[in-house]
Amino acid sequence: MPMNLIHRRICSSAKWADTVEERLKPWLARHDLGDDVLEIGPGFGATTKVLLDLVPKLTVLEIDHASTELLRAKFGDRADVVEGSGAEMPFEDRSFSAVVCFTMLHHVPTARLQDAIFAEAARVLRPGGAYRGFDGQLNFRFRLLHIGDTMNVVDAATLPDRLGKAGFEQVDVQLRPKELVTFSAVKPG
Repeated sequence: MPMNLIHRRICSSAKWADTVEERLKPWLARHDLGDDVLEIGPGFGATTKVLLDLVPKLTVLEIDHASTELLRAKFGDRADVVEGSGAEMPFEDRSFSAVVCFTMLHHVPTARLQDAIFAEAARVLRPGGAYRGFDGQLNFRFRLLHIGDTMNVVDAATLPDRLGKAGFEQVDVQLRPKELVTFSAVKPG
């Protein structure tokens, strides 16, 4: 996980987990994720903890070995924790009812790798399945938090076309300037 020490401390804190739960639960309540969900890049697991209370079956895919071990220790009895890259997922085609990712795309070093994640999300989704998530947007505080980190902020203006090229339809991208971009897209049925 390409994160500096301060960033790691914040994202692993109880305060951050409480903030994530407070903000994520209402957002997820508006979206049906189905019966078998994949979360890409859960990091320290704040979003995973929320998802476990809302979905029947959860698989998490984490690229960082230390984070994978942490997730297994925390949630291994309730979620399938897999170590691997979102750009080369170790899952069969059409495996999941939904794929989600939260505040992790900006840690993917290139747009090409982000696009590979989008394409892989489309591949592992069942027809009619949704790809949903959100990510941070550039502002002074966000930049400070990421000094020394990999930080490749997703361009909200190009995201609809990028998701369309990955094979999605019904793409909806919402931007709260200098704060957050949310997205939802559906794999054609």
